[in-house]
Amino acid sequence: MTLLELRGVGFAYGSRRVLDDVSLRIDENDSLGLVGESGAGKSTILRLMLGLATPRDGQVLFEGAPLALRDRAQMRRFRASVQPVFQDPYSSLDPRQRIDRIIGEPLRSLGLASGADAQRRIAEALDSVGLPSDTARRYPHEFSGGQRQRIAIARAVVSRPRVLLADEPVSALDVTTRVQVLELLDRLRRENGLSLVMVSHDLTAIASACDRTLVLKDGRVVEQGATSAVLHAPQDPYTRALVDAVPRLPR
Repeated sequence: MTLLELRGVGFAYGSRRVLDDVSLRIDENDSLGLVGESGAGKSTILRLMLGLATPRDGQVLFEGAPLALRDRAQMRRFRASVQPVFQDPYSSLDPRQRIDRIIGEPLRSLGLASGADAQRRIAEALDSVGLPSDTARRYPHEFSGGQRQRIAIARAVVSRPRVLLADEPVSALDVTTRVQVLELLDRLRRENGLSLVMVSHDLTAIASACDRTLVLKDGRVVEQGATSAVLHAPQDPYTRALVDAVPRLPR
């Protein structure tokens, strides 16, 4: 079943066009990597998938229905089903809030749970990312960068979404922590039947986390397919240039 889809999407910031005729789909249990240089349109695609922006051309669909035609109740269900993981764990967590309140924000704002039920789901989310229950009573500054990103992932999964949209989720982390977070995302995806869309400049991260890869250049799709094929036998000159810039990609 197709969960999220872009059909012929175009988008512009004022007079500057950043996406042109982009089509892609995210199926159940899917994992898609979006790669390309800065300014290629990757993060704009995530904004459109989150319903934070409206395409100038084409449509964004969730479960086959255009986001633009959904009513408030349908959008609440959509927002519970599609959750983001942001790039920088240092800036994505409010330093004034305790961790239980940060993770519980989607439950409150979407009306999914309250009271003891909310606390139980917060504890479950912390456990799913490998953090102890006493984490909930502490503040973001008490944690390392890798732990903060685990907290951000816990906030994303507490609503029991169907799709995670991760924007450079490991770029701010050291090499060892990066591997651990990628393994966590892969485990959560497989254990919970999640679909994953990940933006990254790091092709090794895409190779380890995504079954499919889509390559963007100047807002247009230049290549897409199985990650192994795109990264190890690229057909487009632009993709070849991206791959050649990486010393060695995992197979």
